[in-house]
Amino acid sequence: MIIILKKETTEEQIAHIIERIEKLGLKPMISKGIERTIIGVIGPEDIIRLQPLQAIAGVEEVIPILAPYKLVSKEFKKEPSQVRITKDLVIGGKKLVYIAGPCAIESKKQLLQTAQAVKKSGAQLLRGGAFKPRTSPYNFQGLGEEGLRILKEVSTEVGIPTVTEVMDTRSVDLVQRHADVLQIGARNMQNFDLLKEVGLTKKPVLLKRGLSATLKEWLMSAEYILAGGNFNVILCERGIRTFETYTRNTLDLSAVVGAKELSHLPVMVDPSHASGKASMILSLSLASIAAGADGLLIEVHPNPEEALSDGPQQLVPSKFEELVTAVKKVAACFNRE
Repeated sequence: MIIILKKETTEEQIAHIIERIEKLGLKPMISKGIERTIIGVIGPEDIIRLQPLQAIAGVEEVIPILAPYKLVSKEFKKEPSQVRITKDLVIGGKKLVYIAGPCAIESKKQLLQTAQAVKKSGAQLLRGGAFKPRTSPYNFQGLGEEGLRILKEVSTEVGIPTVTEVMDTRSVDLVQRHADVLQIGARNMQNFDLLKEVGLTKKPVLLKRGLSATLKEWLMSAEYILAGGNFNVILCERGIRTFETYTRNTLDLSAVVGAKELSHLPVMVDPSHASGKASMILSLSLASIAAGADGLLIEVHPNPEEALSDGPQQLVPSKFEELVTAVKKVAACFNRE
């Protein structure tokens, strides 16, 4: 349910409305828009329906939300959300955001070299996996805490914020101390305990779509995070599993459009994991921007032939620079920067 407040509603009245909602055992979520303030009310539908909330001073209208994802829905917030990463960087605005870096952090030299190159080419965020979820238990699993330390050091030296994956509830506190954005990987999209835990933080969360997840399931996972109080969520389409074997996954650009139609959250695209092929990343990137994506997540490695994971899908820095140049030309056609 959404409570739309009158333009002249005072802070005292808002406080009273919040107090009233909480006394009913319901959870209020405040969203201040350009013209109006609204309050999302989360709780049992029968309790919400029976309460005369519209009679409270300062309330203009009470509207039920039909979508199962209440806070994620455009019914809750019509204008697109922007997620602030730093003082000067937001995801979801007119300016596209590039996240770039290696699949896995292998050494400080490797990460530092990559970070310097991608920042010079236009990347605003550095990615690098410290903990790697791998299909085989015998493959490289990442450097763990040592990788996080390297990520933090490189971030400070180069002056670029970072994104890295958090894999379980036990490591949320550790990862958020070292990274600026917490990534929830495709395999953990429905790890509900983990979603609840990152929902209690204030860190921006990059939520990747699951391997076979529907749009509804993806948005419901985002709902878990918002319901915990963390509205700083960025959706990321990274391809889904289909019968096709030529590519690693199948990039679903309709999901970008659909997520934008159903939700106010910003949407990014990861063409590296979608294709699994470096040769396809440029074309898929251009198509993603044309579909309305707010940015790209690109894997970049100084020497993909020696990469400890996902070498075939990682670009060398010079190719990433070419990609950014090409994307800017397409972005200009859609009034994006």
